[in-house]
Amino acid sequence: MVRKIKTLFQQDAILTASLFLAFLSCIIIHPDTQYIGYIDFNTMIMLFCLMLIMQGLKEQNFFQQIGEMILGKVGTERGIILTLVFLCFFSSMFITNDVALITFIPFGLLILEMINLSSMLCITITLMTIAANLGSMLTPIGNPQNLYLFSISEYSLQEFLLLTLPYTVVSAVLLFILIVIRYKKNQIEMRMQKQREKINKQVYYYLLLFFLCLLSVGGVIPRIILFGMISVCIFIKDKRLFLKIDYALLLTFLCFFIFIGNMNRMESLHELIINVIETHERIISIGISQMISNVPAALLLSGYTDNIRELIIGTNIGGLGTLIASMASLISYKQVAIKYPQQKKRYLLTFTYWNLIFLVILCLL
Repeated sequence: MVRKIKTLFQQDAILTASLFLAFLSCIIIHPDTQYIGYIDFNTMIMLFCLMLIMQGLKEQNFFQQIGEMILGKVGTERGIILTLVFLCFFSSMFITNDVALITFIPFGLLILEMINLSSMLCITITLMTIAANLGSMLTPIGNPQNLYLFSISEYSLQEFLLLTLPYTVVSAVLLFILIVIRYKKNQIEMRMQKQREKINKQVYYYLLLFFLCLLSVGGVIPRIILFGMISVCIFIKDKRLFLKIDYALLLTFLCFFIFIGNMNRMESLHELIINVIETHERIISIGISQMISNVPAALLLSGYTDNIRELIIGTNIGGLGTLIASMASLISYKQVAIKYPQQKKRYLLTFTYWNLIFLVILCLL
């Protein structure tokens, strides 16, 4: 058990850093009754519920089955790549960017082998990763920082969607143009496994629970009631799912809430940081995302500005750039590194090159 915990901290630098910062801040501001007010329980509850539901859908191979059904109707090289990339783009809006990549990157690598297109592996996986990170920006449930920023903002769902929609549309157009330019219309016959076309009935159970989450995001169901409903339903259906979700992410959120709450009580430092950030929220959030990833950047900066609009845009665009700008990008890198270790250096160069291009274009909007 101790070895597993040690391994977790060694592999998750962001979690380790958040624990260190939280502990350091606790030495300065000793724990008291105000600590409970630091935590955004709405975000924690929604994140927990979504992780449970997405894990349940993943266990049923739902997302891969959908991908196979769509790919079975595509007949060209360009069409296959468009399908793989936009599966990540659109699915990430609802199942989060990391779940989309966990599901479709191994699937994409398999497809590339089947159609003898391994020579385009690096750019294809890069585009799938960019698509997941940019598609997820549209909705409040697309990624963890959106979930948090939407929770602390006073935006309605419609206002949030109108804010992120222009960037999402431009991202889709850029991806489409790049694929049309880089890939040919060669005819390719895809033979998918017929037995996987029928969707398991249990999927509809999890989709119903997901619909309840959407109602909660829309303000119809209170979060505490949602937490009870989802927990009971998942426990009845498959209690093993509670052991399979990413508790490290929840702990990271908790640690940053404590750190930010304590920092806000250091008045002189708080005022100094506010003066530095003021009117530069977007560019600073993009810059900090490059170093510590966009989720911690959103949590950190939200304690020093009320301009949530700029944080939403900055941390979503800031998911582009370096490999750690969005922690979801590491999922793709690890898949390539494990299966094609000789491609690691080439993939990093390709990934960084195209991420910077997309980052610059979206920053100019």
